[in-house]
Amino acid sequence: MLHASFRPAADVFGELNRLQSLLDQVFRPMDRTSIRSLAGAAFPVINVGTTPESVEIMALAPGLDPATLQVTADRGLLVIAGERPDAVPRDEGSSVYARERFTGPFRRVVNLPQEADPAKIEASYRDGILRITVAKRESSRPRRIEVQ
Repeated sequence: MLHASFRPAADVFGELNRLQSLLDQVFRPMDRTSIRSLAGAAFPVINVGTTPESVEIMALAPGLDPATLQVTADRGLLVIAGERPDAVPRDEGSSVYARERFTGPFRRVVNLPQEADPAKIEASYRDGILRITVAKRESSRPRRIEVQ
């Protein structure tokens, strides 16, 4: 026997938006042509780059308490995890008509290149940006060889 439960309209619309976003990601992954299309994309949005000395990861994650962020490295993977709290007050009689800001638990995984040294990772959070610096192994860095 199926049991139905009553949910306020805001929850139903939120769930429908979430399902539509999931379907869009599966059936139309390359249709994201504007910043508005990013609603529902993976959170936090990340940029990954390298310098001669390190691999740099920038995670755009405003509104988080840095103490709640978890950054771990294991077997060549860097994991960023945490939870973004819901900032919308839940008063009786209030409802939400649109929700484009992600809330809830999140987890992002970044494959580290072989030259990254997982023993030398630093992370800082400032102005809504989590910056992670992974030093490159000494053996992978270019070095000058003296000719005699």
